[in-house]
Amino acid sequence: MATAFSAAKFGTQFFPVGTRSHENPLFGHLKTPACSFLGSTRRLRFSSASKLNQINSHRRSVVVAVSDVVKEKKSKSTSNLFLLLFIPAHSIQLITKEEGLELYEDMILGRAFEDMCAQMYYRGKMFGFVHLYNGQEAVSTGFIKLLKKEDSVVSTYRDHVHALSKGVPARAVMSELFGKTTGCCRGQGGSMHMFSKEHNLLGGFAFIGEGIPVATGAAFTSKYRREVLKEADCDHVTLAFFGDGTCNNGQFFECLNMAALWKLPIVFVVENNLWAIGMSHLRATSDPQIYKKGPAFGMPGIHVNGMDVLKVRAVAQTAIARARSGEGPTLVECETYRFRGHSLADPDELRDPAEKAHYAARDPITALKKYLIENNLATEVELKAIDKKIEEVVEDAVEFADESPHPTRSQLLENVFADPKGFGIGPDGRYRCEDPKFTEGTAQV
Repeated sequence: MATAFSAAKFGTQFFPVGTRSHENPLFGHLKTPACSFLGSTRRLRFSSASKLNQINSHRRSVVVAVSDVVKEKKSKSTSNLFLLLFIPAHSIQLITKEEGLELYEDMILGRAFEDMCAQMYYRGKMFGFVHLYNGQEAVSTGFIKLLKKEDSVVSTYRDHVHALSKGVPARAVMSELFGKTTGCCRGQGGSMHMFSKEHNLLGGFAFIGEGIPVATGAAFTSKYRREVLKEADCDHVTLAFFGDGTCNNGQFFECLNMAALWKLPIVFVVENNLWAIGMSHLRATSDPQIYKKGPAFGMPGIHVNGMDVLKVRAVAQTAIARARSGEGPTLVECETYRFRGHSLADPDELRDPAEKAHYAARDPITALKKYLIENNLATEVELKAIDKKIEEVVEDAVEFADESPHPTRSQLLENVFADPKGFGIGPDGRYRCEDPKFTEGTAQV
């Protein structure tokens, strides 16, 4: 079923880079604030001709005003940048039946897995902080299911479902939560640090913002391999997921600048669930419209309804295609909502019950299910079969994790330093961590 890719249809808002609305008829309805220059409007001046000659002796081009440079860059690249965001109606197919069932299955897996995590946490099978993803499934599924295996994902402390969407087996994720050796990090990462080299999941990160530089570095690697090492088939894209609370941190701004400057193949995905622990997003930032921060660095900023997987997917297709084709980064703000507290230790008493009820009525899984049935892409029987399948997958993951062994005591010191065994080699040529006397004091850990 073809449809127009427009702000009205998909619930998105586009904020072009430094463009007056009258400059391009495609953007007349956006009422974009004019931004004619960056920096001073005055040309650079020098006190004497000798100083000017000294400067020019180190340069091949004439020194011009910043405003002139910006105008020249816009004339070369701006129009193409904008046109990529607006795709004609005849060129977009929403979803096929197979795609619809894949999206539904992935979202159901995320929801069922997180519900089971809550049960296991309260039964004492998991320890530490556990942050669940309920309500935000449309974002993970809408973006990650469009990726190739070689593409990379960088997550936050709310990372279980990102791992599942990227293909990490439910057994490996659950075992990691249980702290078992069969986990994707051998039980050493836990809830907030999911990682899988095989699936190019480059980690969950406990501190907000610290994953964004890692994602930027991964995107740089892809560009370097393609342009410097001449690996023509290296068109790998990186997705950086983070929350609204991160968007006032320095790493966010620094990496947006670097990614735009070098046109890195990355998509910055803001999962704006409106709350940073117990702080309302509206109280925490001077301009709550995060997507507007993209154009300040020379990249498109897009706002999308993060409770609708089809709208997320449509925006993701465009942003990922831009990155893969060498057009550079995109900032996408997905307005979503978490149905549970910040973590399982959060009684969730700060949010207004009416607010929670409002977003619960917009459940992304319920919305997709309704769409699939109404558009004859699936039947109730088919969807129930998927529900049953996922229920068995999650129960199997719990059984597998529960029966898996705990790490050995010697593993405690592994991966602490660059040495993979953790603490160096002793005079006898053996790893020190393998000496029972070396870990005597850790017997009760």
